Amino acid sequence: MSPARKLCVYCGSGSGRNPAYMAAARTLGKAMADTGIGLVYGGGSLGLMGEVARSVLENSGHVTGIIPEFLANRERMLTEVNELVVTADMHERKMTMFARSSGFVALPGGLGTLEELAEISTWAQLGQHHKPIILCNIENYWQPLVTLFDHMRAERFIREGLEFGMDVVKRAEDVVPAFEHRLKTTAEPAPDRPLLNKM
Repeated sequence: MSPARKLCVYCGSGSGRNPAYMAAARTLGKAMADTGIGLVYGGGSLGLMGEVARSVLENSGHVTGIIPEFLANRERMLTEVNELVVTADMHERKMTMFARSSGFVALPGGLGTLEELAEISTWAQLGQHHKPIILCNIENYWQPLVTLFDHMRAERFIREGLEFGMDVVKRAEDVVPAFEHRLKTTAEPAPDRPLLNKM
């Protein structure tokens, strides 16, 4: 049975240089499974993506993998997941991940992770959703981005009326509490797709 709460994890298909990144993926996966939070992720078996999914599965949690057809072989999709969705392209993949998720977290990753985080944050900034967004700043991996956000605010490109809710945590252990707290304090129900037709 699919859990009611699902957290979409954006992260790298590589392992990264620092072993703390893979350890964080394992820790997050176990914490999600232990609290009954399902995983929605990019469907691959490599790097942090594969590690967080395997950790959820090893701890009897629920995993939904969503991968575009052209990446199925390149990222070696993880076939052991509870639910595997193969999409036609990246756009359908991202919309499906949004629809299946109650919130989002970014672990360390590359351009793809950054792009997904930026897009989901932009939608929040424009008032198109109110789902939790969490940046997991393991070993200060995302600190340059946090600094850039501060610079954008100082230069008034993120100004009053254009703020967006993003929680920044330092440890994987802090992700689930931040997610659950944000779910409780969000007044509006989360839509299953961005409210783009209202713009």
